Amino acid sequence: MYANSPIGALLLEHCRIIQEEENVFSISFLEEPERKYYFECDTEEQCQEWIEVLRRASYEFMRSSLIFYRNEIQKMTGKDPLEQYGISEEARFQLGARKL
Repeated sequence: MYANSPIGALLLEHCRIIQEEENVFSISFLEEPERKYYFECDTEEQCQEWIEVLRRASYEFMRSSLIFYRNEIQKMTGKDPLEQYGISEEARFQLGARKL
């Protein structure tokens, strides 16, 4: 077994990612806020990069980005950009139903 082999996986949904120290950040989950996973980086810059990338990796972030850009394109062009991909009216309705 290699020294850098993964020991597990975390699903990055409904989680909180915060910087604990200069080069340490933690991930905790809404269901278990008392349980935290700590990660140490070589530098504070590296720590900030990890935090930003991990926050962007969640489905929630991608969904809110899709809704935002869909609405912006619709304002500019007057057309729903998802229509060309055959996304149903029902799915488009669901995208716009929840405000983030």
